[in-house]
Amino acid sequence: MQFELDEDRALLKQSTRELLEKEAPLSETRAVMEDTPEGFSKPFHAQLGELGYPGLLLPEDDGGMGALAFAAVLAEMGRVALPGPFLDLALGVRTLSGCDHEAAARLGERARAGEALVVMARLEDPTRSDPDAPEARFEAGRVRGTKTFVPFGAHADALLVTTREGLALVERPGAGFSATPLPTIDHAQRFAEIAIDEPAELVAEGEAAARLIEEHERLGALGASAGLLGLMERALEITVAYISEREAFGVPIGSLQVLQHRAADMLMQVESSRSAVYRAAWSEEQEPETAAYLTAVAKAWAGAAARYVCGQAIQLHGGVGYTWEYDPHIFLKRTKTLESFYGSTRAQLGRALALRQPTL
Repeated sequence: MQFELDEDRALLKQSTRELLEKEAPLSETRAVMEDTPEGFSKPFHAQLGELGYPGLLLPEDDGGMGALAFAAVLAEMGRVALPGPFLDLALGVRTLSGCDHEAAARLGERARAGEALVVMARLEDPTRSDPDAPEARFEAGRVRGTKTFVPFGAHADALLVTTREGLALVERPGAGFSATPLPTIDHAQRFAEIAIDEPAELVAEGEAAARLIEEHERLGALGASAGLLGLMERALEITVAYISEREAFGVPIGSLQVLQHRAADMLMQVESSRSAVYRAAWSEEQEPETAAYLTAVAKAWAGAAARYVCGQAIQLHGGVGYTWEYDPHIFLKRTKTLESFYGSTRAQLGRALALRQPTL
């Protein structure tokens, strides 16, 4: 499927690439993601807020640009393996906008401006990356429970917590959340386990809460799919550049047909993922009845494809592909995070099969 962005979204994609290459190239963000407690550049994410990026998923009449723009931007962020909570923040802004509650509206404005970090806290079982029914409770104006693998939870200004009673908004207490860092292989991601016993506002309940949570999961899967697309796209580019320059027996190793075949296989995975991701993003705006199915397909496909492409990038770099100084390991590690969360590949395959629509 050939897909072209319209003029506005194409311009956004190009300007985002230029911004990221200038302000957040991987060569500069490496030290930030590896050595700082928060794992990302707060000034740069504040700059994204000033430029309106956190509100991309909002309706156009509210200053947003929709799912296609969201996917295009996340793909560009994947290309530089951008560290930080942008995906979770954009999802948080969208979810807060759907809550009919004064506290949600107030915090949503701050989050949209990049002045507050709001993320969803849903997982409770540390052995699973896909959520079950919550055990956390909202009672007498407080939320009690423990959430695990909360993205950037230790540094969040507020949490959207799933409870048995609905979706609760918990603002950061003065002493900070009771958060335990959870180490992962991805140096750009900060997860935390958070024990919550704090005052809260129930900002959505019943069917409204279920709809917002389902939307959050679906759009999270779309954003993760787009990020995976950017990761594998850039991993392929640096690999082709490397095998075109690296010589063995006096010739570039890229001239070897067996390596050309492997690069061609990588390209096929990238381009098929591009089709799946943008088809899913288009359906979110134009054909919402198919969005859940197509997003599940895109996430399942892109997860496996990115794992293959980024794994091959390491292989085709040879021995240096495993070293810290080269970049392929960063792309593979980020791929493992995005593949596992926002609906794991296995969970999304099951969802796609359950929702399959043979008439498409």
